[in-house]
Amino acid sequence: MKKKTVVCVVGTRPEAIKMAPVIIALREKPCFDVKVLATGQHEAMLSQALGFFKIKEDHNLSIMRERQSLDHITASVLTGAGAYFDEVSPDAVLVHGDTTTTFASALAAFYRKIPVGHVEAGLRSGDMALPFPEEMNRVLADRITRWSFAPTPQARENLLREGTPDANIWVTGNTVIDALLFTVRNTKKPTTPELAPVLDGRPFLLATMHRRESWGRPLENVCAALADILEQNPHLHVVIPMHKNPAVREVIVGRLGDKPQVTLCDPLDYPDFVWCMNASQFILSDSGGVQEEATAIRKPVLILRSVTERPEAVEHGSGLLVGTDSDRIMDEASKLLRDPAYYAATGEKCAASPFGDGTAARKIADALEKNLLCGATHA
Repeated sequence: MKKKTVVCVVGTRPEAIKMAPVIIALREKPCFDVKVLATGQHEAMLSQALGFFKIKEDHNLSIMRERQSLDHITASVLTGAGAYFDEVSPDAVLVHGDTTTTFASALAAFYRKIPVGHVEAGLRSGDMALPFPEEMNRVLADRITRWSFAPTPQARENLLREGTPDANIWVTGNTVIDALLFTVRNTKKPTTPELAPVLDGRPFLLATMHRRESWGRPLENVCAALADILEQNPHLHVVIPMHKNPAVREVIVGRLGDKPQVTLCDPLDYPDFVWCMNASQFILSDSGGVQEEATAIRKPVLILRSVTERPEAVEHGSGLLVGTDSDRIMDEASKLLRDPAYYAATGEKCAASPFGDGTAARKIADALEKNLLCGATHA
């Protein structure tokens, strides 16, 4: 029997982390010839993440440019992915999540009538401007998707409400939980030298900020809140892995670079980042994936956004939606730091992760095997 060629597309570090378990699960099935197309939307961070899972891309479009625009990313991925699909003639293309790589590569596949599987389908904030442009990317990708791999029942409901046939949806859990559990099992101590100040057990917070809607004044507000938190808690430390984008770095360095209680570093290797999540007092982040990961390890996370496409993190997880208002961030952080009962209630709010049990990748591989080999629309 001729193997079915499946191309898995990744462009950013989060995509690589979340797609890695799927790539591994597909490669365990002898019926698939799995190819990995990297767009290079994030270059070094992408290779770093794939390397941890011992995955090497088959082709890299290397599109990344300094201060790259959305126009550049979209056009470069659309034409580059299209040319690669023409070369390898895949039977299916898998994309992940909500990046510009996701939308543009799905569109390139659609133009060639190649069926698309969307891993992490159905997430919705309900506001096309928040997060931007991710909400648009995932909505459009879902409209041209053949197989929708929804991480939660709520994501499935979102897809059904928009007209996706029930037979085309699988509720699998989120593959980030697969990656997280694998990493927790295989990580001991961090290797990043900049983390030395927090290796002695001193309390610290982990903060990540990168979304476009947070650039400018919102990011400055978050930095101001962090400065106030440190002033009131001189025993505390903050670790901030900074996104490569200069629009993010310039604000963070300008507002917090001279604080001795602050460690600013490049984006951490995934295992070191997981260690930091586990070891921190709590997390402040505008990342969607961190909301899921924090919930899985029952770690409180202050969500630095006004809306989230992962409501399960707030309703059943450890997430507290605080936006970028300095006073609100300061208030919630103070309660977590000074009220042990409040901290315990937040971290233990969910008995089991609403984002899955670590078997999402296997479910996706099984579903794709049945569909590609049997021509069915549902398992």
